[in-house]
Amino acid sequence: MALSLNMLTCFAALLVISGCRSPQPAMRSAAEILAARTNYPAHWWTPVSTNGAPSWEILPQEAGLGEVILSKRNELGLLSNFAATPFTFRSKHYASLEGFWQMMKYPETEDDPRVRIAGLRWTHTREQVAQMTAFEAKHAGDLASENMKRMGITWVSFEGKRMEYRPVAPGEHYRLIVAATREKVRQNPEVQRVLLATGDLILKPDHHQETNSPAAWRYYEILTQIRTDLQRSK
Repeated sequence: MALSLNMLTCFAALLVISGCRSPQPAMRSAAEILAARTNYPAHWWTPVSTNGAPSWEILPQEAGLGEVILSKRNELGLLSNFAATPFTFRSKHYASLEGFWQMMKYPETEDDPRVRIAGLRWTHTREQVAQMTAFEAKHAGDLASENMKRMGITWVSFEGKRMEYRPVAPGEHYRLIVAATREKVRQNPEVQRVLLATGDLILKPDHHQETNSPAAWRYYEILTQIRTDLQRSK
């Protein structure tokens, strides 16, 4: 029978009240009970204080039964696009998946129309962004997004090819993100180990996402498919 974390906590408390005895301490946290039942690390669900937590963050304890938050507070953060998990994709090196993602917003060549618009300021080069990680890469991408808005364009580019950045249906941009994510997992053994360690848990993001976000944004779903493929291959 499926039990929620709250039900598990109540059950543990009842054991104490009724005087039941077991080799383990009678009173355990819901996270510890869940870990004992599923053989996953308890700290993946250990509650984090909401005091001082950033507004964008979904905390580990917010996972439902059978779910795990891909929190940057523990090793599951390796699965984040922000993680410093270098990989090579189509003969070029990237410091993180976030760097790969955000650099596509930047001009590729001197003939790129994104260079020729007067008044726009590009604080980084495309190559520099490719070697960034975490919030540094995200902030570089935010600056580029502002330039895209000022230009009135909705496309990014890769290897000279333009593609819609936020398509209604998954397109070329989504396929590139999936392919790059696969390479990140394949080329980083520890990333692959952590991904496989999540077993059959439902992967959930550690940050709030907009409603109906494009498929490329749903990295946890992409990782779930990659995990399934790895499990089948093994």
